Amino acid sequence: MVKLTGTFSKLQKIHALVIGDFMLDRYTFGEITRISPEAPVSILNVDNEKMMPGGAGYVALNLLSLGSKVTVIGRIGDDIQGDILKKLLKDKNANIDYLYPQKKYKTSLKNRFIAESQQLLRVDFEEIKPLEENLESNIIKSFENILKSVDVVAISDYGKGFLSDKLLKYLIDIANEKNIPVIVDPKGKDFKKYENATILKPNLKEAFIAANLTPSDDIEIAAQKIIDITNVKYLMITRSKDGIGVFSKDKKTKNFVAKPKEVKDVTGAGDTVLAILCIAIANKLTIDNASELCNIAASIAIEHIGCVEITLKAFAKRLLEYDIQNKIFDFSHLFALKKVLENKKFSILGVDSTNQITYIFKAIKKLAKENSEIIIYIFDENPKDEFVDLLSSISEVSFIILNNSNLKNLLDELTSANIYIIKENDLSKVNNTQYLSFKK
Repeated sequence: MVKLTGTFSKLQKIHALVIGDFMLDRYTFGEITRISPEAPVSILNVDNEKMMPGGAGYVALNLLSLGSKVTVIGRIGDDIQGDILKKLLKDKNANIDYLYPQKKYKTSLKNRFIAESQQLLRVDFEEIKPLEENLESNIIKSFENILKSVDVVAISDYGKGFLSDKLLKYLIDIANEKNIPVIVDPKGKDFKKYENATILKPNLKEAFIAANLTPSDDIEIAAQKIIDITNVKYLMITRSKDGIGVFSKDKKTKNFVAKPKEVKDVTGAGDTVLAILCIAIANKLTIDNASELCNIAASIAIEHIGCVEITLKAFAKRLLEYDIQNKIFDFSHLFALKKVLENKKFSILGVDSTNQITYIFKAIKKLAKENSEIIIYIFDENPKDEFVDLLSSISEVSFIILNNSNLKNLLDELTSANIYIIKENDLSKVNNTQYLSFKK
């Protein structure tokens, strides 16, 4: 496994453009207690229903839940499903200015029926229809303006006809001119239309089909064939519970093994991977670290029934199970920490290396009884690695902030903090002003 030291703390807020096939997902939950007298089929007594964006909309939803700014480009039908989809995305603060209605087109609707954590049936209402030429032209003209503030482009292709070859070529070319990474979740047999994208992310089945090979063939041969066709920088092949394989132009191959606690449903795992991959690449993480983060996010996704939004809180918790060094934040990397701590009770304990470690332990144990997150703030300007590592290893310590000028901003935004220092070998509660000005 790739060392993830400090990776989480480096995640900053990004602006992602999500373009592709937007759908509406409906989940119908109920209980089966009898068989129908009309036919030998089960009767589902419905308890509740929920709707959420699907397809490219689910990618946008995950990016939003992880703190990203999101602009979407796609089409919907002039129907009630389209109206619901727009509202769901708008309510999550997505920019829907470029979500266009197309005449005589039906918004895709997928209805999943679930009983006792098992999906019984999926009913799809959708049609595959090409993009109208006038709409295609208007979207292409908007690319130059939209990409002025975008950090990464996510292309989510479900093969419904919206992503024409012409549209894809213009988008990828303009993004490359502006050095904006383009990450594609592809569909279909012809991957040539994604030529010159940064990363192509098919699943295993899609990769073999695109390479015109069978699952009995060597995956590395299939991967190299796809890279030759598309000229992408990296090919990332997702393999569900078996993890991720990453292939590059230099013919290097790396495999990243997933470690889910329990596989319940793989629905939406690929979309979750696309969202995390966009955040990682936009933050200039290496492809290795990005792949590990994708594996972790996917492992969380497949432990739930249906599509679920991955939050920074859940992501941070799982990441810390792999590497305690992800607890450490410095002055330039507080965005992710702020998102984790939003609307949450927590305590900040100020310490430095002159404190006896025994008293630090006692203070932490005492604060842990309050059932709140414990944030350690280290006053030393250049604390020794051994001191930081020791504090990181304490299970009750949630996060560590190194001495920085941005702490005041953090406290201004997160008003629920209780602040403490160790004074005269005892725990002492102070207010924000006292804490910020405190010097050992």
